[in-house]
Amino acid sequence: MINLKGRDLLKLLDYTPEEIEYLVGLAAELKEKKKKGIPHRLCEGKNIVLLFEKDSTRTRCAFEVAAADLGMSSTYLGPTGSQMGKKESIADTARVLASMYDGIEYRGFGQSIVEELAEYSKVPVWNGLTNEFHPTQILADLLTVKEHFGRLRGINFVYMGDARYNMGNSLMVGCAKMGLNFTACAPEKYFPSAELIAECEKLAAASGATLKFETDPKKATSGADVICTDVWVSMGEPAEVWEERIRELTPYKVTAEIMRNAGEGAVFMHCLPSFHDLGTVIGREIGEKFGVTEMEVTNEVFESEQSLVFEEAENRMHTIKAVLLASLA
Repeated sequence: MINLKGRDLLKLLDYTPEEIEYLVGLAAELKEKKKKGIPHRLCEGKNIVLLFEKDSTRTRCAFEVAAADLGMSSTYLGPTGSQMGKKESIADTARVLASMYDGIEYRGFGQSIVEELAEYSKVPVWNGLTNEFHPTQILADLLTVKEHFGRLRGINFVYMGDARYNMGNSLMVGCAKMGLNFTACAPEKYFPSAELIAECEKLAAASGATLKFETDPKKATSGADVICTDVWVSMGEPAEVWEERIRELTPYKVTAEIMRNAGEGAVFMHCLPSFHDLGTVIGREIGEKFGVTEMEVTNEVFESEQSLVFEEAENRMHTIKAVLLASLA
């Protein structure tokens, strides 16, 4: 019997494969209930706080809707909404919020911040994104893969682009834990850290997964079931890095040719937002400056039938709901 009541979700490294499988399965059950209009207010009367040092569309909306569906209220504290780290320490903020709320979500910068919040909080703390890890996104990705292919084990999952930070790290962990074959495709300087790779190799040995690190996009994507990417410059990074990333990562853009190389049954995934066209302020600015119309993925692939990006985005809400229910009910 899986019991996650009172548990933090800081990174998937802290969870067993069985616990991750349980959360994905619970998310699928809750999704079915929502689709059928079956009420599931299983956390009636509870309250959670959403502590955001980085803005977000999907993470905020997913937590707020999930909380409302479960019968909870939520308080949003945006980048200027609290005194944490300015007039009040992380430890003091954790203790104050834990005295008023049943759970704390954090989205922001270093993993050390969410870890410190959890250390001083008497209620569950959930990581909505840090520089190093993005566990709620990976749960949504795993649900999306399982829905599409009917399984996780043995799926060939390729991540293209900058694999050094939260998405590359977390996907490698999730795949290694759950038996998916993970390939990071990028220049060597963009691979995950040697320490995390070593840890994930041990996990992969236990699950039967394989880990590969490839600089050749054609080799990496041959036979891929899933090709995934993310924006090349993360929130909080200086604008000056755009030139370097565009120069070094353009060969790793997900194109129709890449998808054909993977095979007819391959699907495309992206955690969003995406620079697949010039439909954003930043996209237009970068486009004018560097003469590009798209970056990590072409609009042709993004809008294709192979793209699961919006199913993946919706699944953020269902998997976050599972995390809230499992840790609070």
